[in-house]
Amino acid sequence: MKNKKSKDNTRTARKAASAAANWQTSDAEYAKEQGRYADPIPSRNLILDTLAAHEGPLTLDELVGAFQLGKLTQQEALSKRLVAMVREGQLMQNRRGAYGPVTEMNLIAGSVQAHRDGFGFLIPDAGGKDVFLSPRQMRSLMNGDRVLVRVIGLDYKGRPEGVVAEVIERVSRSVVGRLHIDRGVAYVIPDNPRVQQDLLIPAEELGKARHGQMVVADIVAPPGNRTLPVGRITEILGEHLAPGMEIEAAIRAHSLPNEWPHAVEQEAAAIPDTVQPEQYADREDLRKLPLVTIDGADARDFDDAVHARREKKGWTLWVAIADVSAYVKPDAPLDKEALKRGNSVYFPQRVIPMLPEKLSNGLCSLNPDVERLCMVCEMRVMPDGEVAKARFFEGVMRSHARLIYEDVAEMLDAPDGAKARERAAIVPHLQTLNEVFEALFAARGRRGAIDFESTETRIVFSDERKIDRIVPVKRNRAHRLIEECMVAANVEAAKFVEKAKLPNLYRVHEDPDPIKIATLREFLALKGLSLGGGPKPKAGDFAKVLQEARSRPDISLIQTVLLRTLMQARYSPVNVGHFGLALTHYAHFTSPIRRYPDLLLHRALKHATLKRGLLRRVPKGFIYTQENMEAFGTHCSMTERRADEATREVTTWLKCEYMSHRVGEEFDGIVASVAPFGLFVELSGLYVDGLVHVSTLKNDYYEYDDRTHRLNGSRSGMSYGLGDRLRVKLVRVNLDERKIDLELLHQISRGPTAKNPSREGAAKNERRSDPIQRGARKSRSASSSKPPRKRS
Repeated sequence: MKNKKSKDNTRTARKAASAAANWQTSDAEYAKEQGRYADPIPSRNLILDTLAAHEGPLTLDELVGAFQLGKLTQQEALSKRLVAMVREGQLMQNRRGAYGPVTEMNLIAGSVQAHRDGFGFLIPDAGGKDVFLSPRQMRSLMNGDRVLVRVIGLDYKGRPEGVVAEVIERVSRSVVGRLHIDRGVAYVIPDNPRVQQDLLIPAEELGKARHGQMVVADIVAPPGNRTLPVGRITEILGEHLAPGMEIEAAIRAHSLPNEWPHAVEQEAAAIPDTVQPEQYADREDLRKLPLVTIDGADARDFDDAVHARREKKGWTLWVAIADVSAYVKPDAPLDKEALKRGNSVYFPQRVIPMLPEKLSNGLCSLNPDVERLCMVCEMRVMPDGEVAKARFFEGVMRSHARLIYEDVAEMLDAPDGAKARERAAIVPHLQTLNEVFEALFAARGRRGAIDFESTETRIVFSDERKIDRIVPVKRNRAHRLIEECMVAANVEAAKFVEKAKLPNLYRVHEDPDPIKIATLREFLALKGLSLGGGPKPKAGDFAKVLQEARSRPDISLIQTVLLRTLMQARYSPVNVGHFGLALTHYAHFTSPIRRYPDLLLHRALKHATLKRGLLRRVPKGFIYTQENMEAFGTHCSMTERRADEATREVTTWLKCEYMSHRVGEEFDGIVASVAPFGLFVELSGLYVDGLVHVSTLKNDYYEYDDRTHRLNGSRSGMSYGLGDRLRVKLVRVNLDERKIDLELLHQISRGPTAKNPSREGAAKNERRSDPIQRGARKSRSASSSKPPRKRS
């Protein structure tokens, strides 16, 4: 048997050697290589196949011999390709310089995501489960580094655990943080909590930087197993508490592109300031159609307009979107910079746009009473809220009014009121739009879309750019009206490009992980609730649980657990549907000003449509491939997460700075989240939360009960949990670590998770579920530009 296996391996190796020697005929990508090189070389796929079929790794010379590459130019090109494949995690080079496929060496390539508590995870390039990296493995790594990892088993939570085999690329090139000089030793404390190590700064590399200033430092020596990274000060941002410093730090910490390259400025300057008649000569003329924009009061860019008309049966709904693709051409400087940014980033009082202001606030903003180029989704909505048919076309429009959410809601609620009398000509159109919304919203409910309720907040600033107050933002009927119109257009766009069989990015939201579903069922059972749907519940099953719990005092806890069971939405060229919205097709079409995937979708729609919106039978010659879309999807999902992290850090810093002047004061608060290490308490009326650490709870030892999400005293019988009202004192604010520490004074009242004697006995034999970790509360800033609508 052993001899047979050896013969099979030898035969396979001989076949591989023969294929390698005649690689021009066996390489499926040879024609592409001919277009790339004057002297073609084997493609990456052929290199991988050849190495996988060989008995062991091969050196550069051995590969040159196997492929019989006689020309020096071919040998140099192959050498560069192998280096690139190592850098991108496809190959690994061993100590004797031989190359082997990473997959054959049982290695996983990916990026490191560090955690502030010292451990980290490998996010695999090829997808799949994240790999846990212990603090020991993280000693010589930094957030973002690309590495090869070998899985050695499972950690105590059942997650794959790995050891680092090789660092492929040091992605972290600089650190932003606060400079400290203590007894002659200088170091930078990173502003990004994911950067775990302080950065040592030699005296000769300090420049003119002073203690306490915010600085940018380049990393000149990476961390080792026993050494900290070493750096050099390259930029002094300013004093720690200077207005706007938190945004400058976040921009650099997350490498957010925020300056326009000269080529982009030149291209934008060459675009006419107004829409020229020749630009819309071949477009459908919608200038007399009473389209209106509905946005926030402080919005400056308007990328969508809507109008509806009653029909004998149902309505016709028009959703007109700014035609960014008319100005931003593929591979032009504007396009390359938009792709690099991926999306606009909305900070408090500042926006980093995806496109220059001339486009984002000018030509691509649907301002009232001016011509604007647009892409239109025209839908026939039936009385039951289903879209019977839709078409897409290029148009020219004039917005008939710029409306704000609050005014629209007031006009709909009080059609005879003062606000409605001021806009008497518009009110009938809004009432028709409201009819369409009610039909669409009813259809949403029937299909079982999950509708979470959350309290969003807005930061109001003083003249000194400091927080004056934080106020809640209420979503009204107008918000929902626009949201449903946009969702309907997004759905039809996704269906259209799929029917055209064009590569495209879908906005996907996968089904929840079965392990999380099992944990959720255990939790709900303790609450007297159940999740239907068997092993694969649908969104409607989640929605039913929410509906049953809507009037319960512990609805906040139940909603939090349900939300944390769901996956994170992302961009993908493979359509797997959107679980949360209960949709089989969904893509982002409605915001090409501020999201690059929307711009890509507009290009696909234009390719697949004629002047009157008729689908070509066989669309050919599209500029993008499926491989392009895979790269775009990965990149745009990353830029979205990057923007979320940056804005969240800025908001948290601002809240800490806001509270730093109130140390020593007492507040009433409510327990918003519970963890084994303490209670997170939201301060009443302030929309800021802080931590009461378990070590500060007096006169007892406290244990965390993950069934009821409470901390229970083992001796006194005292118990603290979600929904409890507490009197607390603000004792410390750490701006560097963005932490607010509270001290418990006394308990005012107990919340809905207090011990229930009737459930206690039944719960004793239940398996303990994983603790629910604290979720960061979203905060929407008072910005001079339009903040993103609710993300789906």
